[in-house]
Amino acid sequence: MLRTIFMIGLFAIGGLFLLKIAFGLFGFALGLFGVLLALAIKVVIIGGLIYLVIRIFSPDTARRLRQKWSGSSY
Repeated sequence: MLRTIFMIGLFAIGGLFLLKIAFGLFGFALGLFGVLLALAIKVVIIGGLIYLVIRIFSPDTARRLRQKWSGSSY
């Protein structure tokens, strides 16, 4: 009986330890994903602004860029 209680306690402590490790790694991965997502959003915004400026001041260059990257002209 005492051995059974001791083993249940040991498994409970081991399970809590494994959960702490698993959620710690999950938290790190989620944080890394958030940082990369923020960086990607900044790159898209800056690239869009640069393309907008090129499109306003040099439509021919914008058309060539669009043809080069998308393969079609509008």
